[in-house]
Amino acid sequence: MIDGPSVNRHHWVPKSKGGREAAPIHVVCHRMLHRVFSEADLASTYRTPEAVRSQPEMARFVAWVRRKPVEFVDWPDAPAGREKRRPHRRRKG
Repeated sequence: MIDGPSVNRHHWVPKSKGGREAAPIHVVCHRMLHRVFSEADLASTYRTPEAVRSQPEMARFVAWVRRKPVEFVDWPDAPAGREKRRPHRRRKG
């Protein structure tokens, strides 16, 4: 992990659920984590990096993102809970 735009601070227990401790996390991982889990899930079940990585969708994501350069910040770029939309294609004819 490097300092700069590829790093966020993540509260493993959300602040809204009483969490205080935060740790550095890759920004792309942080965005994905909040897409996959609700704050209630994070507070009750996924409050450690090990627990998050044990979830199948996150395990696949981590395997994918590990192949990217450490400064990679391109995906997912939409705010949490919002999918990036593809341009509409018109059919010919």
